[in-house]
Amino acid sequence: MHMPMRSLASASVVSFALAAIVAATSGALNAQARQPAASRFRFEVSFVPQVHDGPITGRAFVMITRSIDKVPEPRLQIGRTGVPFFGHDVERLEPEKVVAIDASDLGTPLDSLAEIPAGDYFVQAVVVVYSEFRRADGHVLWMHDDQWEGQRWNRAPGTVYSDVQRVHIDPAAAGVVKLVATRRVPPADVPADTKYVKRIKFESPTLTKFWGRPVYLGAVVLLPRDYDRETISYPVNYVQGHFSLAAPYGFDEKSEFSTAWLGDNFPRMIAVTFQHPTPYFDDSYAVNSVNNGPYGDAIMQELIPEIEKRFRVIREPYARILSGGSTGGWEAAALQIFHPDFFGGAWAYCPDSVTFSDVEGINIYEDENAFYKVYDWRKVPTANSRMVNGQLVMTSQQRNYFELVNGTHGRSGEQIDIWSAVFGPIGPDGYFAPLFDKKTGAIDRNVAAYWKEHYDLLYYLQKNWTTVGPKIVDKLFFYTGDADTYYLNNSTRELEKWMKTTTNPHYEGFFMYGDNKPHCWSGPVSPAERLKEIAQFIQRKRPEGATTSWWTY
Repeated sequence: MHMPMRSLASASVVSFALAAIVAATSGALNAQARQPAASRFRFEVSFVPQVHDGPITGRAFVMITRSIDKVPEPRLQIGRTGVPFFGHDVERLEPEKVVAIDASDLGTPLDSLAEIPAGDYFVQAVVVVYSEFRRADGHVLWMHDDQWEGQRWNRAPGTVYSDVQRVHIDPAAAGVVKLVATRRVPPADVPADTKYVKRIKFESPTLTKFWGRPVYLGAVVLLPRDYDRETISYPVNYVQGHFSLAAPYGFDEKSEFSTAWLGDNFPRMIAVTFQHPTPYFDDSYAVNSVNNGPYGDAIMQELIPEIEKRFRVIREPYARILSGGSTGGWEAAALQIFHPDFFGGAWAYCPDSVTFSDVEGINIYEDENAFYKVYDWRKVPTANSRMVNGQLVMTSQQRNYFELVNGTHGRSGEQIDIWSAVFGPIGPDGYFAPLFDKKTGAIDRNVAAYWKEHYDLLYYLQKNWTTVGPKIVDKLFFYTGDADTYYLNNSTRELEKWMKTTTNPHYEGFFMYGDNKPHCWSGPVSPAERLKEIAQFIQRKRPEGATTSWWTY
């Protein structure tokens, strides 16, 4: 396991790996982003009126790949470690009018088109459509309006894109490649309900009022065997995580989990996943925020009551259990901590940073810059992600350039941008005030202080232990690999260390670390066995006189 680099001695442990990164990203530690090399080559992107009626305010992209053998479209090959792509904002771009993407536009993983080696490639253009949001706070924002695809702009309904072309690229030559978007992503395909899997979706009055246009909440509900033949009520497991229309736990009536769920000796429960995408991300983090809006209120006052009205759920705290991994791990812990009287327990797997002294390698309270650590005279790139053997995958700068190419003003639909949207204050332009400059890495101390005061879970517990502590005793269960890909185990250990010191009451929580396990380790047992553990926990917590007819043994 690689712990955070807090001293020159610890830095030497990874100096060899970091040296390779420094060589590969020369100039990455400069205060200003690198200037692209001169190039006369460019792409010209446009769209036909048949795929979008009227002008588009949004963002245009070009993707470049060497091969389309396994994945036939370059737009589906992009990602944190995917093929190069480049972006350019557009404002009221008319049909058949051209937007140029050239060497001055930032790209990822290559910063500029000028860095593409001369050769033959497959290319594709995408134009993402933004919508106008007239928020209740008076700000007008242009954002991607989720169409129930989970804020994936390259797959989002309404996004327009071109056919794939094979072209010759030579950045040193004065070439122009024209790409015309003649296709449009169709509406999202929502799976049909089955005997065991039900889906709900409704417009949220609270969120619609905040954002100034319709915003929806939803849930996928997994019912136990014989639900339709019984009249009893059941405990519920609210499974937190990224947007998905799939059934909780991947239930499909065929898998090993499905066999257990439908088996004779399995506890009868209801499992529910939430759908709460925002204009910033595929998930709201289930809390209120000044940028995202009152998602916490909407979930607690609209979504959960709707679920409990439509399905036979035991409406008691002991029978409401939270679980989730990564984003969902943070949400499970946060919902339990912020609503200790409503929920009966939280199983948090590989949670996002529960304290912000390590946010994917960044100590927002002590680091001078999000892109590097300073050790006396030496600047060392901050690691963002790793393999279990310690080999670095991405630096913080590389990760943040990737997000910046995906979208300016925090519109990337990516992880660090949503943290800034949820945890941070509003900026003067109505978009969130960023924790740090995406080009230079300079950290804003005032924004860091805002994060701490409002959403640092460890700090919240430290401030409110006398009132919150008694209500969460025996309710927090954390699991994470000690070689978590994004270093998330570090903040979890800080929480564990502090909880060991608590008094009045003394409660240490439950923490388990997987030896040499990456993101997202959830413990040594299968999901089905974990649900049995949770069922036993519910039985132990049930009030005197409460029946357990939902579990036959």
